[in-house]
Parts: sequence; C-alpha cells; structure tokens
Amino acid sequence: MKTTTFIEVKNSDLDDLEHVNNSVYLTYLEAAREEWYKKAAGMTFQDMLEMNLGTVLIKLEILFKKEAVLGDHLEITTTPKKIGKTSFEFHQLILNQHREIVAEANVLNVMINLSTRKSVPVVRNIAANFRLIQERS
Repeated sequence: MKTTTFIEVKNSDLDDLEHVNNSVYLTYLEAAREEWYKKAAGMTFQDMLEMNLGTVLIKLEILFKKEAVLGDHLEITTTPKKIGKTSFEFHQLILNQHREIVAEANVLNVMINLSTRKSVPVVRNIAANFRLIQERS
C-alpha cells in the first residue's frame, strides 16, 4: 500500500540559501515513513517498542531535483519497493504543489530486536504490504 503525507515548508526548514536544507529532507522522509507504518501496517513506533522491535535505516539514497522554498506544499508518497528476510526498502517521492519532482529517495531499513540489537525477520504487519506489491509484479 502506498501512502501520501503532506508537509508545508516552514521558515525553520530553510538554510542561508533560502531553500530547504538537505538535512531537513531526512526529517520529511522519516515523517512520511512513520505515517506509512500507521496507515499501511497499522503500527506506530510505540507499538513496535512495546513488541521490543525497531527499524534501523541502513541505506538512504536521495536525488535532489528541484529546490523547495518557504510556503511550498509538499506531497510525499511512500511506496513499498522490496523485502528480504530482515530488511525492506521504500521508494519515496517528494512533489511540490505544481506536481514537480523535488526529490526522490530509496530507503533501506532493517528490523531489529531492541534488546539484542540484532536483526530479526520483518513483522507480519509490515511484510504483508511488500508481499502484495511483489504479487502484483
């Protein structure tokens, strides 16, 4: 299941060049993934904590295509891309209000046991969304 998150660029997101600082995109993308977990997998970060589970970002590739500026209304889509035994990857796309691509990212996560800090199989709530995508391919 693909989800969509909406963010308005605020003054605190800007750098000295008066566009969104590259580090802020990480926050945008994480907020959109958090929303994906809630909407698509039916799990919050708190739910995972209560299961003694967490997700760790191990690889992030971002291609910046157009600057975002104060007042822009951004739409971030988060789409399951592929899954392994303990890892899963999202594709995230950021569009501005003119439907122009601002940035796109591929994000690889690993599910871990919080006590052992070791990878564990991806939980069913998350994995089911990726398997649906693979079955359609």
